[in-house]
Amino acid sequence: MSNRILVVDDEAIILQLATMVLTSRGFEVLTASSGRECLEIVERETPALVLLDYMMPVMDGMTTLHQLRKQHPDTYVIMLTGKGSEQIAVEVMKAGAADYILKPFKNQDLVERIENVLRIRRIEIHNRELREERERLLNQIEGWNLELERRVAEKTRELELAHVEILQAEKLAALGHVSAGMAHEIRNPLNAIGLFAQILKPALGHDAEKSGYIDKILHEVDRIDAILTKLLDASKGPKVTLEPVCLVETIDRILHTFDEQLKASNVRVEKHYQEVPPMMADSGEIEQIFNNLFANSLYEMQHGGVLEVGVGCDDQRVTIEVSDTGGGIPKDNLTKIFDPFFTTKAKGTGFGLSVVLRIVKSYKGHINVRSIEGEGTIFNLEFPLAAETA
Repeated sequence: MSNRILVVDDEAIILQLATMVLTSRGFEVLTASSGRECLEIVERETPALVLLDYMMPVMDGMTTLHQLRKQHPDTYVIMLTGKGSEQIAVEVMKAGAADYILKPFKNQDLVERIENVLRIRRIEIHNRELREERERLLNQIEGWNLELERRVAEKTRELELAHVEILQAEKLAALGHVSAGMAHEIRNPLNAIGLFAQILKPALGHDAEKSGYIDKILHEVDRIDAILTKLLDASKGPKVTLEPVCLVETIDRILHTFDEQLKASNVRVEKHYQEVPPMMADSGEIEQIFNNLFANSLYEMQHGGVLEVGVGCDDQRVTIEVSDTGGGIPKDNLTKIFDPFFTTKAKGTGFGLSVVLRIVKSYKGHINVRSIEGEGTIFNLEFPLAAETA
């Protein structure tokens, strides 16, 4: 801590006396003969204490004191005055002086008063530094708490998503066991129904009405068989052939198949593509993902809207976003849309998004959905670079 003292007085004898006394006690002493010079030296040398004369020409002690307290609060002031009235004492203390000494002063009293003010200065500055350090630490702790809360919330969301994914995987696994046996048990009588219907048809001859009934039976047989095929696809998936697949080309190819429907529904397509590396995948499965997503979006925009498709990547993953401006998904349904058999469509089978989920998972990818009723739905897909089937 600095022990530099500035003595300010327009009387040379006072400057000489104070310098001699303070120097003998180990203080570094500076001197000034006017208020203006005092301010200049304090600005340059930053002394710990100023012994300031109350009565000086041009800039008096009170004016100088006000400037010092305003511009240099860490430089304390002891006022020297030849007038010993209580009014002056109160005035200088209110203005911010740490103490005042009457002239003529006793050497020992001067030194003791200076040492006392310097001690108070050290304590007050140290206390202020402690308060600032405390404030800094409190702010730092608050920042840590906020960061901890953010991380806890983030990990909680990740755990919730992981739990949902585990439940979905368990549902698909259970569906796989059930669907394999169910497909076998249903297809045997279904084949028999189809076979007998085909045998009956020629026997009906030219009866168009009855022959039409047979055609309807065969059509329903085919429809049931198609549902069984989708059920198996949703649960375990067909055998795949891995090859480099260009996502942008695949997406454009699928969009092209919806051209007529897009025009009929007055839906505008907006594309936001970045250059991404090919993905090792089965092209048929990747087409199935976007075929289902686009079909769902168009179903929700039968009277116009915007279908946006974005493709991008970073060092670790490829990201795809498919969004629409349709009616959105009710909040209660958001956790169910990937479940097999769940559908809100009058003629839906409920397998589309479960097939999408199964395919995405088979490439170690992730899919999530955000939706606001009346505003639209956004599907986000992520695939690791150089993804391979599980």
